[in-house]
Amino acid sequence: MKITLIAVGKIKENFYRQAILEFQKRLGRYCKLEIIEVADEKTPDHASAAEEIQIKEKEGQRLMKHFREDAWICALAIEGKMLDSVELSEKLESLGVSGTSHIIFVIGGSLGLADQVLKRADYLLSFSKMTFPHQLMRVILLEQIYRSYRILMKQPYHK
Repeated sequence: MKITLIAVGKIKENFYRQAILEFQKRLGRYCKLEIIEVADEKTPDHASAAEEIQIKEKEGQRLMKHFREDAWICALAIEGKMLDSVELSEKLESLGVSGTSHIIFVIGGSLGLADQVLKRADYLLSFSKMTFPHQLMRVILLEQIYRSYRILMKQPYHK
């Protein structure tokens, strides 16, 4: 299975980079992981709703350049479906069993994802009704993918 994580913005803090590297290493035994970063747009203070839509659309175009027709696209969105860890592992397993060999997870920037990205996605996944920094969300997502593989392989992992 190939898993691609496409995210808006760069990881600035070293502690996030360290955590991401650790989960990349751990996931290497279960899947081929690729992480793609696209540039984020500067958001002016007190941006209008129209400006925010424009910013999301520009970021969305950058994200969608990396989408593949044969991939199953999962966008992280507050309005998505919330799953527990076992349900996420079952989702990954069912995709693999049904012949999906490439899963793309998409994380938006500070304003979220553009409508065109949400419409193109095969699935909207929510981790919470809360908003998380997109840098932290990468770590959380990678940890949950790792946990999913551990569950599927019936291997122990801390709770």
